[in-house]
Amino acid sequence: MPTYPHEWLARQIVDQAQDAIVFADRDGVIRLWNAGAQAMFGYGVDEAVGQTLDLIIPERLRARHWTGFNTTMATGVTRYARQVLAVPAIRKDGTSMSVEFTVALLHESGALVGITAIIRDVTARWEEERALKKRLAALEAKSSGG
Repeated sequence: MPTYPHEWLARQIVDQAQDAIVFADRDGVIRLWNAGAQAMFGYGVDEAVGQTLDLIIPERLRARHWTGFNTTMATGVTRYARQVLAVPAIRKDGTSMSVEFTVALLHESGALVGITAIIRDVTARWEEERALKKRLAALEAKSSGG
């Protein structure tokens, strides 16, 4: 079995992943934006890298996001380390989407340098579930005489 240099292998995984892989530094500035993120959100690498995460966070959720983000950067602890998070996001064209993601805090020489997220677009599934719930509620209302 051939062996592959770790750096090359890691780069290939990030570059070829269909999911978005985003790394933001301690200030919330995007430093890594893979092809999956480009396809998902519509921003090219040159447009996203150097911008803050506000690029993809709906305005109404930004204050809450930054409170949690800054607490995580200050403490080096996130309560979401082992959870899949589901939140709204926004694309370059301004359309809303539903995403799920996991996060990992990244350290260099023991110091927290930022956070990475692996993000999946679940908009279609969310819309299907919403439509099903709506149909179920209508059927229940009809069967109860309401």
